Amino acid sequence: IQIARCFEATRRRCCRLEQDGRRAREQLARVEAERAALEGKLKHARNQVEVEMKKRHRAEAELEKQERKLQLVFESLMREPWGSRLLSGEQCPVLSALAGRRLGAALAPGRRSSSAVDESCQSLLSHSDISYDCTEDDV
Repeated sequence: IQIARCFEATRRRCCRLEQDGRRAREQLARVEAERAALEGKLKHARNQVEVEMKKRHRAEAELEKQERKLQLVFESLMREPWGSRLLSGEQCPVLSALAGRRLGAALAPGRRSSSAVDESCQSLLSHSDISYDCTEDDV
């Protein structure tokens, strides 16, 4: 009778452990499915960030190109003898507002265009602020 009781206790323990194992495997499957979904979302988000960074770099390059063109036009206008007569006292602020802060600082009297630096145009999320780890992309 004592051996039968021990066998019965062991059987109950085995059944309980099997149920615990089954629950653990089910939970593991759910967590792995969730992890896979989150990895997919992360990869998608990284791709979106990369696309947006490329767009931003292209836009910044175009902006710099247009600013250089505008600055050359204003410098050319200022060098011409008739250019200073065309730009009255109220036209300079209007032109500097159109040209933006960088060119406005360059047009300001007593300043050289090379000293005009505008750091306020920097994005809060510059490319150096984003840490991108490619090591898990292929997992």
